[in-house]
Amino acid sequence: MCQERFSVSNGILGILDLEPGSDPNGSPLPGSLHDASIFAFPTIRETVPGAWADVVVRGDPYLEGPYIVAAQHLASRGATAIIADCGFAIRHQAAIAAAVRVRVALSALLLIPMIVRQLSGEAKLAVLTFDSTHCGPELLGLSDPHDISRVVVGGIENTPTWENEMARPPVRTDLSVLREDVCSCLDRLREKHPEIRALLLECTMFPRVAQPLRQSTGLPVYDITTLSRMLMESVTP
Repeated sequence: MCQERFSVSNGILGILDLEPGSDPNGSPLPGSLHDASIFAFPTIRETVPGAWADVVVRGDPYLEGPYIVAAQHLASRGATAIIADCGFAIRHQAAIAAAVRVRVALSALLLIPMIVRQLSGEAKLAVLTFDSTHCGPELLGLSDPHDISRVVVGGIENTPTWENEMARPPVRTDLSVLREDVCSCLDRLREKHPEIRALLLECTMFPRVAQPLRQSTGLPVYDITTLSRMLMESVTP
């Protein structure tokens, strides 16, 4: 008989939030991680002190301690799995996973090795990120040079969406603006790399435009919500 090692009775997803936590501009944006309706399971949140977007994106090592403490708070509140509301939090994946006794998958970037191995021939994966200047090979989870060559990265840095999110406090971005910034980034990548056959959205704002991207490109699109559902299905009885 299998012995139970962890209690996962409630199936609650814990989310590590950027500053300033809950949206100061009003109700949650539809399709964002602050929109509880996107998941079929409950979520709880914990803001990481000092985790402003600009600090997390550039990878300030000081944040590792606050991230660990916030994750421990989520676990003590009943979270059965933990993600983060910024893909660049992947830098703290190992430390947080070692500090709590629940499953941790902080970033959609963790899906890259799996997706690359699904692609045939010389097909490529496009990673659409909030800031490509800080999304280097060390964050991709790949070691084989051939696999690395099949991943192309494009970012929306210096766009209106980027400027809004980098503000303190962040400024709400209209869906039309976000879609234009992300689609323009993808168009540039596809022009340079016609072999692109799948899309991964690093930024946790981008799920708001995931479905339009699927419809307009006909390509599979993966994001933090994909990872979250996989994670919760694995731990919820």
